[in-house]
Amino acid sequence: MSLISENIKYFRKQLGLTQEQLAQKVGIKRSLLGAYEEGRAEPGLETLTSLSRLFGATVDLLISESLQDPDKRKEAFNKDIEGKKLRVLAITVDKDDNENIQLVPEKAAAGYLNGYSDPEYVAELPKFYLPIFSGSGTYRAFEIKGDSMLPLASGSLIVGQYVENWSSLKDQQTYVLVTVNEGIVYKRVQNNIKKTETLKLISDNPAYEPYDVSIEDVLEIWESKAYISTDFPKPDMSVEKLSAIVSGLQKQMNKLSND
Repeated sequence: MSLISENIKYFRKQLGLTQEQLAQKVGIKRSLLGAYEEGRAEPGLETLTSLSRLFGATVDLLISESLQDPDKRKEAFNKDIEGKKLRVLAITVDKDDNENIQLVPEKAAAGYLNGYSDPEYVAELPKFYLPIFSGSGTYRAFEIKGDSMLPLASGSLIVGQYVENWSSLKDQQTYVLVTVNEGIVYKRVQNNIKKTETLKLISDNPAYEPYDVSIEDVLEIWESKAYISTDFPKPDMSVEKLSAIVSGLQKQMNKLSND
């Protein structure tokens, strides 16, 4: 019997599920699950990902370690902060083998929480390509809602670059976070991972209070790199700005008078 067979059977029993019940949860036939547990077949990536989320263990540990061992089981439940373990990042490419930028509309946000690592689900999302980001990483676009990050208007698209090592998050930088309990959020971040294993999320609109999110609640993080909006930024007409404009005009008039 293979390690993955042992681990599936072990976790199924720990959850108190029959083969039929577990098979229904991951969307496969009971006979196929039986074949996995007996080592007569091995699950594909999509099924492994579903089992990983259900069991709370990383895919690489499910297939490479005997999680009946208490020490290995403890490791399996530790959050992968530095991206050293396997994370399934689903992408698509165009006919020229360039990575597409998948768009997650606001109406698809709830579904993305379940399908973010499923290549078939991601392939169904709208996609586009921006040459300025070609070959420099993996990008995804998210539609934001609400007024917590003004002056960016509700409905704007944030283009984010995938962050593998969460310990590298920069304080006061903006990120899109995909989280279990809060859904998809766009916020400024204060990195408290080393101290409390949390991230403080801060809105640009002072009407919203900052709040903490445990890294155990985080599925993906994308560093904001660009935004797309149909609302053009308004000029800054503050007193200081107006004074500078008037001063500049006076200097130009004086120069013309002296010429």
